[in-house]
Amino acid sequence: MDSNTAFAAVALSAVAWDGFLSREGSRALRHSLDYRPPFNAMGQEEMVKLFDRLLKALREAGPAALLVRASSALNGEERKAAFAVANELMRSDGPLVQAERKLLDDLQHQLELRDHEVEEILRVMDVLHHPLTAAS
Repeated sequence: MDSNTAFAAVALSAVAWDGFLSREGSRALRHSLDYRPPFNAMGQEEMVKLFDRLLKALREAGPAALLVRASSALNGEERKAAFAVANELMRSDGPLVQAERKLLDDLQHQLELRDHEVEEILRVMDVLHHPLTAAS
């Protein structure tokens, strides 16, 4: 698996961690990749083929096995970016639930990320997803 496919695999596993790919998750996944090179240069047909392959792998092996396979294809910076995108995608339907937090802990270990790297990413995500207060 090349690093581009691996990155997309981590993102897909994040939105389908429970074995279900919701419409919201699918939309968030597509949005998260649409602006990111090299995905932003891929045509529609190429993206469909990529996700067809990944969805097949997801169905056959499950999200945990797909994450294991994908993590070995990413370098250090790609691993941090993949973790951040996974965190962002898991928040696409609301605050993180306990099972999502557990998956992120597992993902941290699978990607061999240090605690301080993950804490930095989580702080940024908390700021990004902080609820806005209504203006009076």
